[in-house]
Amino acid sequence: MTMALNVLSRSCPSNSVLELIAGKWNMLVVYALRDGTLRYSQLHTAIEGISQKMLTQTLRDLERDGLVARRVYPVVPPHTEYCLTPLGRSLQEVVVQMGCWAEQHMMEVLSARADYDGQGRTMPG
Repeated sequence: MTMALNVLSRSCPSNSVLELIAGKWNMLVVYALRDGTLRYSQLHTAIEGISQKMLTQTLRDLERDGLVARRVYPVVPPHTEYCLTPLGRSLQEVVVQMGCWAEQHMMEVLSARADYDGQGRTMPG
């Protein structure tokens, strides 16, 4: 018997997977690892604005979910590398496409925001 999946349902496991993919830092780590293995410090430098604490937690979450593999070298100081697993690489194409879309449509989104804000409306909240 197969389970009926519905990503719109809060109780569906696919909903939690979508949350994983949609997380800002998760997407940026996958994007940063798109070309191969990076050390922790390289990831921290590449992803502007991410705190060390948030990067550590994001990497742990991605490792737990099978998207990122971690390799620790027993040297002083510690040397840790991260790369995408086969599952992570399967997500890479989607994340790269989303990054390209964001870059290509950035001005349109900023213009729409300015128009919206210029009408005296604010974000609901």
